[in-house]
Amino acid sequence: MSMIAPRNVLLFGMLAVLFILTGMMQSWNTALTIFNMGLISAILALGVNIQWGYAGLFNVGVVGFTALGGLAAVLVSMPPVPEAWSAGGPRMLLALLSGAATIGLAIASWRRLPNGGLRVVVLLAILIGGFMIYRAIFDPARDAIESVEPALTGYLGGLGLPVVLAWPIGGLFAAGAAWIVGKTALGLRSDYLAIATLGIAEIIIAVMKNEDWLARGVKNVTGIPRPVPYEIDLQNSSWFINLADRLGADYVTFSSIFVKLCYSALFIAVLLLLITLTQLALNSPWGRMMRAIRDNEVSSEAMGKNVTSRHLQIFILGSAICGLAGAMITTLDGQLVPSSYNPLRFTFLIWVMVIVGGSGNNWGSVLGGFLIWWLWIMVEPIGLWLMTVITSGMAEDSGLRSHLIDSAAHMRLLTMGIFLLLVLRFSPRGLIPEK
Repeated sequence: MSMIAPRNVLLFGMLAVLFILTGMMQSWNTALTIFNMGLISAILALGVNIQWGYAGLFNVGVVGFTALGGLAAVLVSMPPVPEAWSAGGPRMLLALLSGAATIGLAIASWRRLPNGGLRVVVLLAILIGGFMIYRAIFDPARDAIESVEPALTGYLGGLGLPVVLAWPIGGLFAAGAAWIVGKTALGLRSDYLAIATLGIAEIIIAVMKNEDWLARGVKNVTGIPRPVPYEIDLQNSSWFINLADRLGADYVTFSSIFVKLCYSALFIAVLLLLITLTQLALNSPWGRMMRAIRDNEVSSEAMGKNVTSRHLQIFILGSAICGLAGAMITTLDGQLVPSSYNPLRFTFLIWVMVIVGGSGNNWGSVLGGFLIWWLWIMVEPIGLWLMTVITSGMAEDSGLRSHLIDSAAHMRLLTMGIFLLLVLRFSPRGLIPEK
């Protein structure tokens, strides 16, 4: 089913109507806020669709790769903290290098030594000795860094580079983690791959929450630089005030809308680039090979294809897109909050987007990303309005009335479940199925 099919045009048209109605009935600020996160959600759905729709890889650790992208935004764009670097920066780098050297030496010894007890003894000696050396260097460096104005900084900071550079670097961070997971788990069955990705995601989140020297942990990093103007700067600019006057708009409200439109332009550019590349890849000989491996691994191996190597390739690509989206989310929020990375939002919901939109179809993932995110945000206020209307004839002190209004907060999960069941019942291959 092609993108230009009338049914697909109708679906995207109905989606556009939802956002227009949101702007007209609530506010254009609200509509643009949902739209911008819908753009990022569509990119996340594209990353998962590449892994599942192209190759059948079941990744339930999307939240971890997304969080790595968010971490990249801090490490790239935030200014360095000179006092923290002076207190323990060089020692921290030395500790990290010693840890990497220990792992590299352990791998090399395992490969070079023959099977037997000697190899096990040497490996244990390297790991135990290397760990002790690492902690002897790491612990004092960490304590020194975290003691530097912990209420304001307490971490090394970043490189002070433009935040847009963090987007591809976030993709590289996620790709590196995917390579580590893939090298150890892609030879396993799909259920074991799911367990491995879930485990690595929880490890990533735990590290981000507990290592204050890295990105302040649960203290959060705020004030991440923007790639777009600040509202206050626009409000003090004569050209912007003149533009608002010509449009007959309040310049304070218009400044917020203008900033969101700038974000939209950036995110749309990224999404269009990704959808173009993924469509070209899907329709190329490489894409046909990936789908052949997905449908029948045995016959693909018989034709000389290295299935594990191709799975690793597609797993890295999909995870890199998730990391890119994670950096974009942190840029949009202007802060890194490790506690906000939960599997419900950044794994389950993304999978719902892919399933509802149409697994294996890139345009279906985009549709699912926008639609499910709109529902996720709007169902709760709509549910509250609905419960208020239903209970309007009840007494103010009615227990049933209070219970129904309080239950509106649960409408989000209930609606997601019902909507997913309806789509799976009446359109099991998604709203825009794979061709």
